[in-house]
Amino acid sequence: MHTAAPVTMPVAGSGAGPGSGSSPRTRHARISPLAAFRMFWPLVSVNRVAVLASAALLVTSAGCDAGAIGIVGVLTDDVLTPGDLAAFWGPAALWLGLALAGAVASTAGGYLAGWTSEHFLLGLRDRVFQHLQRVPPDALDRFGTGDLVSRLTGDIETVESLVTSAPVELITSAVGAVVFATAAFWTSWQLALITLAAAPLIWFGARVFGALMRSATRAERDSNGRLASLLEESLVNMPLVQAYGRQQVEYSKVHREGRSWMRAGLRQIRLSSVYGPMGELLETLSVLAVIGAGAWQISQHHLSVGGLLSFAAFLGYLHPRLQELGELVVSASSATAACERLIEVLRTGPLPETAPREGVPPLAEPVRGAVTFQDVGFSYAGSGRPVLERVRLDIAPGLLVAVTGPSGTGKSTLGKLLLRFHEPSRGRILLDGRDIAELPVEEVRRHITLLAQDSMLFDGTVRDNIAYGRPDATEAEVLAAAVAADAHDFVSALPEGYDTPVGKRGNNLSGGQRRRIALARAMLRTAPVLILDEPTAGLDDASTTRIMAPLRRLTAGRTTFLITHDLRLTAQADLVLHLTDGTAVITTPDQSSTTSVQPEHEAA
Repeated sequence: MHTAAPVTMPVAGSGAGPGSGSSPRTRHARISPLAAFRMFWPLVSVNRVAVLASAALLVTSAGCDAGAIGIVGVLTDDVLTPGDLAAFWGPAALWLGLALAGAVASTAGGYLAGWTSEHFLLGLRDRVFQHLQRVPPDALDRFGTGDLVSRLTGDIETVESLVTSAPVELITSAVGAVVFATAAFWTSWQLALITLAAAPLIWFGARVFGALMRSATRAERDSNGRLASLLEESLVNMPLVQAYGRQQVEYSKVHREGRSWMRAGLRQIRLSSVYGPMGELLETLSVLAVIGAGAWQISQHHLSVGGLLSFAAFLGYLHPRLQELGELVVSASSATAACERLIEVLRTGPLPETAPREGVPPLAEPVRGAVTFQDVGFSYAGSGRPVLERVRLDIAPGLLVAVTGPSGTGKSTLGKLLLRFHEPSRGRILLDGRDIAELPVEEVRRHITLLAQDSMLFDGTVRDNIAYGRPDATEAEVLAAAVAADAHDFVSALPEGYDTPVGKRGNNLSGGQRRRIALARAMLRTAPVLILDEPTAGLDDASTTRIMAPLRRLTAGRTTFLITHDLRLTAQADLVLHLTDGTAVITTPDQSSTTSVQPEHEAA
C-alpha cells in the first residue's frame, strides 16, 4: 500500500505569507505540462511496476485486436470467397483465442490503471493536506475554505488525469497507433500513406486547442474555487443573513459568481464541441480517400477485397488512437491549470520543520514553563510597520500574565510566535532557557496549550472533544477534566451523556457549554504553558461568572498568557502587559505601573 508521507515533491519558489498582498485571484505558478508531470511523478513512481504492467497489458490487448483484424482478411479471401468451410475452423479458433487473451489483458490492465490512479489520488491529497497542516493559519486566509476544498478534490482529480492516467493512455495509444499503422503498411503502404497524411493536422489542431483549453480550464477552476468559498461563507453565516434580511444580497453574489463559473464552463464546452467534430471530419475525409484509392487498387488487382476489409478495420482502430493522442495534448494542457492551483498551495510556505541542531539536547523534563522574549520583533510580510518591536519579557514559571491593549497592537501575535505559527523577524523566544527555534515545532507545541477565542469543537461526541489533545487519556481523566471545568453536570444531563454528539462546530450546545468543553480539553492536556485568547468573549455575565472558577483551576501552576479586555480576568493576573503602538507597559493589578519599556526604534 502506498504511503504519501515519505514522498518529497520539490516546489520552487518561496511561500506567500499573511499580509503578502496576494489576493485569491493572483496566480504565481506558470508551468508546462511536462514540468507539472515531473513535479508530481514521485507520487506515482512508488507504484511504477503497476503502471508499467497496466500499460503492457493494454498494449497486449491492442496487439490481440490487430491480430484478430488480420484474420478477417484471411477469412474473407480463404473462406468466404471460395466458399471453403473446412478452412474456417483454424482461423476461427485463433480469432477466439486472441479475443479471450485480449479481454483478459484489457480487464487486468484497466484494473491496474484504476488501482494506480486511486492510490495517486490518496497520496496527493494526503501530501497537500499534510502541507496545509504545517502552514500558519493566517497564510491560508487568502484562499478561502471553499477554494481549498475545491483544490483538494476537483483539482487533485484533474491532476491525476495528467500524471497517472495520461502516461498509460500515451503508451497504449502510441503503441496501438504504431501496431495498427505497421499492419496497415503491411497490407497496403499506398493506402497507409493516405491515412497518415491526416496525422499532422490532428497534432496541430491538438496543440492549438490545448493552449485554448488550458486558459479556459484555469478560469473555470478559479471560478469554481471562488464560488465554493462564497457558498461556504454564506451558509456558515446564514443566521446573520436571515436576521438582517440580506438573503437577496447573498443570492445576487452567489448568482453572479455562478454565472461566471457557467461562462467559463461554456467556453470549455465550445472548445470541446469544435475539436471533436473537426477530428471526425478529418477521419471521414481520410476514410473516403482510402475507399476511393482502395477501389482503384482492387480494379488493378493490386489489392484483394479481404485486404481492403482488413485495411479498413486497421483504419477503424488507427484513427481513434491518433485522435486519443491529440486529445491527450488537449487534456494535458487543461490539467496543467489544476496543477498550477495545487502548486500555488504548496508554495505557500510552511514553518520550517527544524530538527534539533547537532549536539543540542531536547528540553529537560519536566518542563517548568519559564518563558523569555529577548528583543523580539515581528512584521507581517508586506505590512508598513512592525507589529512587535524589541519586546523583552522574562516570565517565571506559573505566573499569570494578562495581555491587553487596543486591537492591532500584537496581543494575539505574541501567542502565535510562542506557538511558532510565525517566526520572529528578530530576537529570540526561550522556553526554559532554550531557543524554541532550535526545537522541532511538534515538541514546542507539545508543551503549550491554546484555548482559542472560538471554542473550536469537532463533529464527534463530548468525550471525543475533551480527549482531543490527549487521545490516550483514561475515562477517569476525562471525567476529572470535565468536573474541573464545571462541565460534568450539564454533560451528564445530555441524552447520551459523554457519548452525545456535539454537532457541527458544537451547534448542539450553547456558547457557555462549548466554552466549558474547551476548558476541559485544555485541562486534560496538562501542558506547562497556557495561552488563553479572550476566554470570555461572546459570553453573557452569567456564563462568564460560571467559567471564572474553572479558569482559575486551569491556570493554577501554569505559565499563562491571558489575552483579554475583561477587567474581571485582568484583576486575577500576576502581571499585566499592556501593548500600545511602540510601547509595552508592565503593571500589576494593584499598581498603576511598575515598569515601562520603551522599544528602541530602528530606522525604517
